[in-house]
Amino acid sequence: MENEVKTKGSMKEFVALLRQLRWPKGITVVALILALFSTAASLAIPLVTRQLVDSLTAAAFNWQTAVFLFVVFIVQAVLGGVSYYLLAYIGETIVADLRNKLWDKVLRLPVTYYDENETGETMSRITQDTTMLKQLVSDHLVSFITGIISIIGAVAILLYLDWKMTLIMMISIPVSMAIIFPLGRIMHKIAKATQGEMAKFSGHLGRVLGDIRLVKAYRAEPNEGEKGGKAISSLFSFGLKEARIQAIISPVMTLVMMSILVVILGYGGAQVSKGDLSAGTLVAIIFLMFQIIMPFAQMAQVFTIFQKAVGATERIQQILGMNSERAEGAAVVPNGGIQFESVDFSYESGKDVLQGVSFQAEPGTVSAFVGPSGGGKTTIFSLIERFYLPTSGVISIGGTPITGIALSEWRKRIGYVSQESPLLSGTILDNIAYGLETRPQLEEVRRAAEAANALEFIEAMTDGFDTLVGERGMKLSGGQRQRIAIARALLHDPEILLLDEATSNLDSGSETHVQEALQRLMEGRTTLIIAHRLSTVIDADQLVFLEAGRITGIGTHDELINSHPLYREFAEGQGLK
Repeated sequence: MENEVKTKGSMKEFVALLRQLRWPKGITVVALILALFSTAASLAIPLVTRQLVDSLTAAAFNWQTAVFLFVVFIVQAVLGGVSYYLLAYIGETIVADLRNKLWDKVLRLPVTYYDENETGETMSRITQDTTMLKQLVSDHLVSFITGIISIIGAVAILLYLDWKMTLIMMISIPVSMAIIFPLGRIMHKIAKATQGEMAKFSGHLGRVLGDIRLVKAYRAEPNEGEKGGKAISSLFSFGLKEARIQAIISPVMTLVMMSILVVILGYGGAQVSKGDLSAGTLVAIIFLMFQIIMPFAQMAQVFTIFQKAVGATERIQQILGMNSERAEGAAVVPNGGIQFESVDFSYESGKDVLQGVSFQAEPGTVSAFVGPSGGGKTTIFSLIERFYLPTSGVISIGGTPITGIALSEWRKRIGYVSQESPLLSGTILDNIAYGLETRPQLEEVRRAAEAANALEFIEAMTDGFDTLVGERGMKLSGGQRQRIAIARALLHDPEILLLDEATSNLDSGSETHVQEALQRLMEGRTTLIIAHRLSTVIDADQLVFLEAGRITGIGTHDELINSHPLYREFAEGQGLK
């Protein structure tokens, strides 16, 4: 009972998804009409063959009938070819629309989704799961419809030719259904489990290959090989289960149909010998039998693909049904300082990362966040970027909660340089200009690179700004990646600047130049800095000391030296007084 409810729910989701997609309606109608004409032509062939065989037995060969039969063959072949192409076009159009919807959705899912799901799994949903739907639509859906029409048409003609043999043949239908439906439910479970296992395997591949240097550095190839081997073995097991069901369905269906064919041949031969049935009519009946057998044989395959597509649809609908980041809001970002009011935040329920955080960063000032590692400094930046929403409390700018501002407008005002300095595969120019709506002039990019002290090493490279950085920028050093990230922030010319250890990977000479560039950029802007080296932020307008998610001190360097014992210990440990 529970399985039936689940199956009905899956079917509803499948139909709902198909209705959401952009079907090329005109081409679909044309493809159906051509497929119907092709089916009609195939149904006409047995009747024409009947006349041709009867004319041969009457020793009066009819050339006109032979020519007509040849023309029908040609028409059927042409219509079948055109309808096949149109069906492929429909399938590709639908899957492209679905992939666009999924891609658009996953780009707008909140960061929490990516915290909980491996990248490879999401990739599997967009590629493999959608391919299942394409196979169903392109290769099987319309052929299934025309197959049904072919069966109905063939049965109608058979009833006209000889109703007794038709009734004998009809016995096969309930027998076939009794075999297909129970096995179909099992196939649905297997298909769903296979797709889930494939997504996990893709996730494992993405994780391992993305961090292949870590795997090799710690000699983890045997361990990862074993994990991958288990996933492959599981997929192998599911594949064999699917094969076993197919091994039952296809032969049994063929056995049922061939048994009926043998009965009809025996009965029909007896009728011909008695003179109650012409030889041409018997040949036509045999042809029509194949018109029924072929679609029935295809239905076993269609049923398998259909169950796979329904299973894949459940996961696709799960993603499409998720809440995207809340992007709506005011198009204008108000002027004013950034204010945190009693902000709490936790990644997991009951495990607070920030507790009662309150501070204000005035416009045109520099606020530096210092303190022990794991205190929640980077989390504050993530909340400002709206990667996450506070568990409680309010973050505002100029008195307006940032959640009331359009997401794109808010993030457009922020320049973020993180300690990881992420780069995308492509050229240095692509990475510096990344995210800009219009491509800037090369001279603008050069100025940003120069201000970030990156121009010298870029121009020293053979391809200059067209140098490929490799996957995740691995062809560049850590310091080079950091300076390109700083150049990107400079080029965006933000109103709010977030620097998460922005100078951590620079040598002392480069750091001096970059600090000068950042000082110029900070003028008139709200700047927030995370720093472990207090010497880089000693002149900040305010330092915010974070311990275990709580602010334990706010003030200038001199004020905290006098009032905050742990800050004083940090400063003295770094040679500052």
